[in-house]
Amino acid sequence: MAAPVGAYSHVARIDAGTGALLFLSGQIALDDDGALVGPGDMVAQATRVFELIGALLSAHGATFADVVNVRTYLTDMAMLPLYGQVRRAVFTGPPPTSTTVEVSRLFRDGALLEVEVVAAL
Repeated sequence: MAAPVGAYSHVARIDAGTGALLFLSGQIALDDDGALVGPGDMVAQATRVFELIGALLSAHGATFADVVNVRTYLTDMAMLPLYGQVRRAVFTGPPPTSTTVEVSRLFRDGALLEVEVVAAL
């Protein structure tokens, strides 16, 4: 996974009693070298975003089943059905709480979405 492109961390972990909360920073579709994956292709970008999120969760002993909240930023709400198709393949159990909003642009030109999650262990 590419290092963060700014002064932030990919994950913050808060230990709470016998469990923990993981707060993942928003992820966009970057390859391991920091190049954008799938320009103009929502399915390719969403797939890559969830691969990155899955890797971050796994590194902290979590899975998508532990995700309790998803926040999604789309640059075009007309692409919501394509994003939803990928998301439904990832969250196969009870769905997490969710917020999805349309934004005029993201920090990287060509990025169609950014997704952040919170997981409870």
